[in-house]
Amino acid sequence: MPPTINVIIPAFNEEESIAHVIKEIPDIVSEVIVVSNNSTDNTESVAKNAGATVLIEKQKGYGYACLKGMQYIATKETKPEIIVFLDGDYSDYPAELINIVKPIINDDIDMVVGSRVKELREAGSMTFPQIFGNWLATSLMKLFFKAKFTDLGPFRAIKYDKLLSLEMVDKTYGWTVEMQLKVLRKRYSYKEVPVHYKKRIGVSKVSGTIKGAIFAGVKILSWIFKYSFS
Repeated sequence: MPPTINVIIPAFNEEESIAHVIKEIPDIVSEVIVVSNNSTDNTESVAKNAGATVLIEKQKGYGYACLKGMQYIATKETKPEIIVFLDGDYSDYPAELINIVKPIINDDIDMVVGSRVKELREAGSMTFPQIFGNWLATSLMKLFFKAKFTDLGPFRAIKYDKLLSLEMVDKTYGWTVEMQLKVLRKRYSYKEVPVHYKKRIGVSKVSGTIKGAIFAGVKILSWIFKYSFS
């Protein structure tokens, strides 16, 4: 039997994009969970009408939304075998989920990160702070942990039991790097899969603002240095 796959999509004011994302998720996914992170628009109703399970997390923060989705899954009688995290802004190509989960299904890899490689990115789809931040973070992980990551891409898949064992705690911008650092620390197997990336619908809540970019950078670096010297 094929593995059960759930998708968690944190979303803040994504009413223009969320239906596109949900409708392009492949049929191999058993449940799409959209976590509205205190949205003030019609994100919740649009997502529900598109067929998603909709949760509400009023505490602002990417990690808060991801943890809310995990809390919901923990209450289900039948647990999924694979969790996929995907943004709600339509910058990723949801159909590529098949490529993201393939190494887990076929090769027993524990975690797969979609790497937004330059040759597959639409021009202008990533801001300079994103590009530089990814380069700096992954370079430091290579230096301190001999990691092979090239991106902190939010489009990723991980075995559910391995995700639980990571005991994720970050509530805001450090969620992705925390996951990757803990995978390294626990010596879980991982792989990157090149993915296409396009300009998002709407304005980024992180890289689209100076404040967001600075906070994200500080949070990511703090996680790396915490694990490097502990």
